[in-house]
Amino acid sequence: MIPLVRRAQTGLITVVALVAVMWAAFLLNALLDNQLVTTLGIAPRRVDGLDGVVFAPLLHGGVEHLASNSFPLLVLGFLAFLEGARRFAVALGSSWLASGVGTWVFGGGLTIGASGVVFGLFTYLVTRGFYNRDWKQILLAVILFAAYGSILWGVLPTVGSNISWQAHLFGALGGVLAAFLLKRKRSVPLGTDRFGTAA
Repeated sequence: MIPLVRRAQTGLITVVALVAVMWAAFLLNALLDNQLVTTLGIAPRRVDGLDGVVFAPLLHGGVEHLASNSFPLLVLGFLAFLEGARRFAVALGSSWLASGVGTWVFGGGLTIGASGVVFGLFTYLVTRGFYNRDWKQILLAVILFAAYGSILWGVLPTVGSNISWQAHLFGALGGVLAAFLLKRKRSVPLGTDRFGTAA
């Protein structure tokens, strides 16, 4: 089987499974009268709220909230996986951790939802092509920016809103960090020294 096709199949299974876990957690939370949200959400600057860094992206406050994160997570996660499982894991983990820790340190209240992870995967896919100087990735970045670029307004504080801009901002920064960490090493052509001049 062609490696890209194999990665595409594995990637699709992986992101569908992740979203399925989110929906299962939503149903379980409803059965438990919202106990998962209250006990496993991110409670900023409280030690007993640190577990939310791990669990909060799996929890959502309603069907609309969950649905609004599910589709972009499927699309962006699938595209990130096409470069391989390791790179996907780094991008996902960096976005997840940065969003959670940033929200725990700077957040304003109990926070749940996968939007920080969505922001991270988005900025990873948008910035990686510029680090790698890969025109195909840059072209994809332009398409993604045209489709989803407006979400970046979500990193700005909004007066009177219960949406966590902190989760969005730090998730986005986590995605940029992942793109930097995963940038491809540029090989030096034979016959040149490290300064790029003829040896």
